[in-house]
Amino acid sequence: MLRKRTQIRDHVFESRLFRSRAAVSFIGIVLLVGALVLNLYHIQVNQYQDYRTRSNDNRIKVVPIAPNRGLIYDRNGVVLAENRPVFSLEITPEKVSSIDDTIAGLRKILQISDDQVEAFQRERRRTHRFKSIPLMNQMTEEQVAKFSVHQYDFPGVEVNATLKRFYPYGEVLTHVLGYVSRINDRDMQRLIREDKEQDYKATKDIGKLGIERYYEDVLHGKPGYQEVEVNSRGRIIRTLKYEPPIPGDDIVLNIDIKLQKYLFNLLDNYRAAP
Repeated sequence: MLRKRTQIRDHVFESRLFRSRAAVSFIGIVLLVGALVLNLYHIQVNQYQDYRTRSNDNRIKVVPIAPNRGLIYDRNGVVLAENRPVFSLEITPEKVSSIDDTIAGLRKILQISDDQVEAFQRERRRTHRFKSIPLMNQMTEEQVAKFSVHQYDFPGVEVNATLKRFYPYGEVLTHVLGYVSRINDRDMQRLIREDKEQDYKATKDIGKLGIERYYEDVLHGKPGYQEVEVNSRGRIIRTLKYEPPIPGDDIVLNIDIKLQKYLFNLLDNYRAAP
């Protein structure tokens, strides 16, 4: 019969082998833990300021504030150009999931024309997504009230009060005063060349002709800003810092509005005569 072979185990050798393997495993664990600790230290200490800055950038925004444009007077102190408050309905594309659905919903409660929608779409193509774009200008009090009732149904849409240029004497002084209008691409290119674009971050209109353009730098003023904290939906929670804008300077002209009106009517009657 075959005898079974008996294996003699070397307990001393196996014990040493076990201890060596355990030591290697322990060293490996220590190295891994050490690497993890060093990585956490690097993130929490060395890169703390960087991550904190990124976090603040996500919730703290700097919002520019447009200055009030200076007024224009005649030689007797009569106002020839002033600023009047108007309300506009504005949409911020970045905060809206669907522009088309939002506009369709707004048209159900407000009288928004096709021309207004087309103007909005044109402006949208040339404006950054995070900037608000007007859909309706010069809203009536009734329109503002209607939207206020449904405001929370339209995130990213809000009514903003702005100052619009108003000329009490209309066409009587158009040839002298000129006018202001929305800043276009050509205006922006000129502002960039003159290193003035930062002064117009919150301004939508600029002098185009006449006194309004010639004295643009005097009338415009300097913008202010507010540092605000916003929530995940982009709504302002609180104001952290406020720097008020500096309004533009007023201008007094040598003309007499009474004399200008007289001459205008005289010329108008002359043209109307057979």
